[in-house]
Amino acid sequence: MLRAMVVDLDKCCGCKSCEVACKQENDVALGCYWNKTLQIGPEGKYPDLNMYFLPTMCQQCKDAPCVKVCPTGASYRDEKTGVVLVDKEKCIGCQYCMMACPYGVRTFNKESKVVEKCTLCMHLFAIGEEPACVKNCPGACRIVGDLDDPNSNVSKAIKEAGEENVHYLPDVGNHPSTAYILHKKNGTWKE
Repeated sequence: MLRAMVVDLDKCCGCKSCEVACKQENDVALGCYWNKTLQIGPEGKYPDLNMYFLPTMCQQCKDAPCVKVCPTGASYRDEKTGVVLVDKEKCIGCQYCMMACPYGVRTFNKESKVVEKCTLCMHLFAIGEEPACVKNCPGACRIVGDLDDPNSNVSKAIKEAGEENVHYLPDVGNHPSTAYILHKKNGTWKE
């Protein structure tokens, strides 16, 4: 199993409901974000403008550099779900994992002195619920599921979108699992 997220950027309006829901559900400290929505653009000249919103969170890398550099094993991959997590009891706050993350999606909690990140709301998954960001997205642009299952909702969304419309953040040998759907008619993907 490889639990991961697909974000349909064609549907994302940049409302930041995902950010708010994440912070509230996970009690994310002030100034810290496990989930951030970036505005890409606008670029071009009217009337040919290009702009879209890009929600960023842990990319659930298949070869996660954060796991490799962690000296205590606090950053690890859950064997059952494939989700990259942080064991706060083992974290010594060295922040090596933050430096290793190519996407800057980990955050240091100054109060508890540990590194934190998106967990895909594994505590909700354990009771059969979707992550807070998925449940609270008014555009229904976020999908979570098992990428290893060709019949899962995420695998079907990727297949339906077509290879030319499925994008990933830059792969620097870490193989990110989070997929973004953006059709050319709605915007031009920026690396």
